[in-house]
Amino acid sequence: MKKVAIIGSGNIGTDLMIKIIRTSKVLEMGCFVGIDPESDGLARAKRMGVEVCATGIDGLIEMPIWKEIDVVFDATSAKAHVYNFGRMEAFPDKKIVDLTPAAIGPFVVPAVSFDSDLRSKLGLHFDTFAIANTQSDKQRINFNMVTCGGQATIPIVAAVSRIAKVHYGEIVASIASKSAGPGTRANIDEFTETTSEAIEKVGGATKGKAIIILNPAEPPLVMRDTVFTLSDQADREEIRESIHAMVAEVQQYVPGYTLHQEVQFDDIPEDEPVFIEGVGYKSGLKTTVLLQVIGAGHYLPEYAGNLDIMTSAAMAVGEKLVQY
Repeated sequence: MKKVAIIGSGNIGTDLMIKIIRTSKVLEMGCFVGIDPESDGLARAKRMGVEVCATGIDGLIEMPIWKEIDVVFDATSAKAHVYNFGRMEAFPDKKIVDLTPAAIGPFVVPAVSFDSDLRSKLGLHFDTFAIANTQSDKQRINFNMVTCGGQATIPIVAAVSRIAKVHYGEIVASIASKSAGPGTRANIDEFTETTSEAIEKVGGATKGKAIIILNPAEPPLVMRDTVFTLSDQADREEIRESIHAMVAEVQQYVPGYTLHQEVQFDDIPEDEPVFIEGVGYKSGLKTTVLLQVIGAGHYLPEYAGNLDIMTSAAMAVGEKLVQY
């Protein structure tokens, strides 16, 4: 078992802590870190017998347990992560899994990043987890989990990309307002920017766009995601099979991840092309995929699928990292 620390005692950090304690056979909680001594997350950690620190990354580095930590999960905010990473650069033996949209290191989406054949197909020639020499020292220890919306939708864009050239990928992530803590709300701009970039760099689209909706409905609704792609014409059944295979791949680490409806296709004829900013006029095949993510209920109830897919993906990456 390898010891890990989690920085950020909000919804995401607390959910990840409970998930590691209950389900991981590889990772062991070493320390749970926050900046609010009265936070519910730190209180839960204490009750669960986890060592806690209420003085952030600075306090963690001064603790005896720091020497035993292999992986640090950062579940704070994009701005806070910049500071946290700056403090950790002096410790290259520690790996960072960044659950904020700071995007300092390489993007990681397990269903895509763990698949060497798919990485090659999409032009992602470096092995993120072997810490390839093509990456800078800064990037070698910092792995970015994109966003919850990115974790849910980028695998689908990649599934289409391995069959046909994707000119445009657009995703709309709708999450329950109750599931969005202060860190998520502070990162809305970074969410859209980072997810859009990862749709291109990991999903394989020429142009990406991301939209997030905080749904205030009561009772809270589960996470819903819509993925639109515009690609070259291709065999629709091949695309459908590729998407179903990708959903099954994501379900290996996020069981509540499902297709909400069957995959839909529409032709965009050559004489009626659509204009894509930064790409120009394009015709081809429009693919629409509707997803839902039901959470495991480790911290917040099942409606918080956005927490579950982010923390499940992060834990999968952490487990992968300690194997190298």
